[in-house]
Amino acid sequence: MTQNSHVSGSYWLQTAPGPDRPALTDDLTVDVAVIGAGVAGLSTAWELTRAGKSVAVLEADRVAAGVTGHTTAKVTALHTLVYDKLRRTRGPEGARLYARSQSEAIERAAWIADELGVDCDWERRSAYTYVRDAGRVEELRAEARAAHEAGLPASFVTETGLPFPVAGAVKVTGQAQFHPRKYLLALADDLLARGGQVYEHTTVVGLEEGEPCRLTTDTGVTVTARDVVVATHYPVFDRALLFARLSPRRELVVAGTIAAGRDPDGMYITPDEGTRSVRTAPHGEDRLLVVTGEHFTPGTGNTRARFQHLSDWAAEHFPDVTLTHAWATQDNDPTDTVPLVGPFHPGAHHTYVATGFGGWGMSGGMMAGRLLTAQITGGTCEWSELYDPRRLRSAVREAPSFLKTQAEVARHFVGDRLRPAPPVESLPPGEGAVVRVGGERLAVYRDEAGQPHAVSARCTHMGCLVAFNAAERAWECPCHGSRFDTDGKVVQGPAVRPLEQRDI
Repeated sequence: MTQNSHVSGSYWLQTAPGPDRPALTDDLTVDVAVIGAGVAGLSTAWELTRAGKSVAVLEADRVAAGVTGHTTAKVTALHTLVYDKLRRTRGPEGARLYARSQSEAIERAAWIADELGVDCDWERRSAYTYVRDAGRVEELRAEARAAHEAGLPASFVTETGLPFPVAGAVKVTGQAQFHPRKYLLALADDLLARGGQVYEHTTVVGLEEGEPCRLTTDTGVTVTARDVVVATHYPVFDRALLFARLSPRRELVVAGTIAAGRDPDGMYITPDEGTRSVRTAPHGEDRLLVVTGEHFTPGTGNTRARFQHLSDWAAEHFPDVTLTHAWATQDNDPTDTVPLVGPFHPGAHHTYVATGFGGWGMSGGMMAGRLLTAQITGGTCEWSELYDPRRLRSAVREAPSFLKTQAEVARHFVGDRLRPAPPVESLPPGEGAVVRVGGERLAVYRDEAGQPHAVSARCTHMGCLVAFNAAERAWECPCHGSRFDTDGKVVQGPAVRPLEQRDI
């Protein structure tokens, strides 16, 4: 991959395109409406349908084509370095509940894949969190002890299958990896077979809470439901100031073929080097190497250069790799480490949310499906309190991260407006920038034919100024992670309305 390359698209999407689903065109009444058809939304809808509820899934784009379609698809309870922190902030019982909830989600997914006969490349692998810096070894030892005490089959090791030495690693056996699209498309098919409904290209823009709740789409269609689940990754509605407790993070992915004999035989991640994550997948007689890293805030920095850094790292450590794919994914980090799954806000009776999975949405989304189904059907779940979005006891623990997140948002909200703007004439084909025209900040992209495309630079979510991602040719909001194409159409929320068109 060269400096001038653009993303080639997700391997998961290209190898499992899936059927087109209809858009919702008529008013609808169901027991439960689920907004978002990623792993959390589809897992929740599927579990609710099996529990006898009538369910409709409303997706603004296509099934499992958003964050879920761009994941690295590790299904593991080892989430980098989380257990030692949980042991300190939530106590040994909190760490145990976290480990158990994530582990049960993995086994539930394995059972579902077997029950439905899904050929989703499900493979059992050990998961590793490693460091190459000897100064961090004690941190890894503490994590291994905490993960083991939490109930995971965890140990500290110094040998791995990676083609380079490590100073130490936490190893957890019995984890899994899979093809996320194949799994979730099968889940959607089974949901439909059981009487559920799935609608694509259906953007929900309004939520009226009550008994029942009412949703409104961008075409004016109304969905009436007793319960509503907001599973849009970053909530498209915010009734509990969740935007103040979530920090968007974008990461890049490169993938390509390696010989089967070079398979490192495991799922690896390090918090060092701007994060590096490695796994493989079946690919004919060879293996597909998937390398993730270079995390950054959306709308900041040189994405092309970051892709090049990641490609260079992959080529250095796996010299025989032939890179064929490049894409990006996005995650939301909660300020207190634990995802937010449960009632939407303190006054909520029939609205629920699933968000803040911090890069571990596969096991987290599957866990959310079981947890929300129990809450909606009147059941009980042992870890409801751990994930409850209304939790208050973590407020003091959250304070430093909360303040840091809000300071960063304020810096962008004010500072980006003070930044010098280049003249429109200086934009070369294929590039974009925020410029000032007649006193207004406009987001202008010049296409390959030299034609400028102008939209308002104010994000329709909360008014921050967007910035241009040249590698992905998208406008991105650095405050809360909304993304738009070059004509202003929403690519990723929380924004639900496009950037306003402007003339130059």
